[in-house]
Amino acid sequence: MKRLRHPNIVLFMGAVIQPPNLSIVTEYLSRGSLYRLLHRPGARELLDERRRLCMAYDVANGMNYLHKRNPPIVHRDLKSPNLLVDKKYTVKVRVCDFGLSRFKANTFLSSKTAAGTPEWMAPEVLRDEPSNEKSDVYSFGVILWELATLQQPWSNLSAPQVVAAVGFRGKRLDIPSDLNPQVATIIEACWTNEPWKRPSFSTIMDMLRPNLKSPLTPQSGHTDMQMLT
Repeated sequence: MKRLRHPNIVLFMGAVIQPPNLSIVTEYLSRGSLYRLLHRPGARELLDERRRLCMAYDVANGMNYLHKRNPPIVHRDLKSPNLLVDKKYTVKVRVCDFGLSRFKANTFLSSKTAAGTPEWMAPEVLRDEPSNEKSDVYSFGVILWELATLQQPWSNLSAPQVVAAVGFRGKRLDIPSDLNPQVATIIEACWTNEPWKRPSFSTIMDMLRPNLKSPLTPQSGHTDMQMLT
């Protein structure tokens, strides 16, 4: 954590290592978790399409930094409750959950121990199979779906039911039919069953970037991309 420096990674500032008050000190992000922002009343009015798309790009940027480290860092618990938002609505990835993040060793993670929250976890992780950084990409797809729909993933299922549906029956969250095809394409690519077919975060950033620059349409007050309605 001490070595990580990126505008989309929560900044480590210090630690207390004297028992019994073991603690970590990080920067303070005043708006709390992305999960809290997305699922509060009035979220659609507070977070317009452009802002939510910028948030998605922030997450991809932070994760790209972790995956490009030497060795790559795999988060393994990427979810909206672990994404924090500052006063300017910049989203930063929190990586201080002990026992979850792993350095990548060779092709797969050295630890197969299942970690994370089922609603955001990749099918191979739910099956307790070897996994690599592409499991984080699957989790990003769930976050992008959250940003697009402002719904909670798998809210109608219990955790064991999510494990069964996603991990063993190949189920995926329903993508709204009126969603912009570009966003739907990214989500579907992230959710590909074969991890090696999922895009890298660098590719995801490339797919998001052109839409990020779309000019506002003064007449309607909406973005001409209509990305995340």
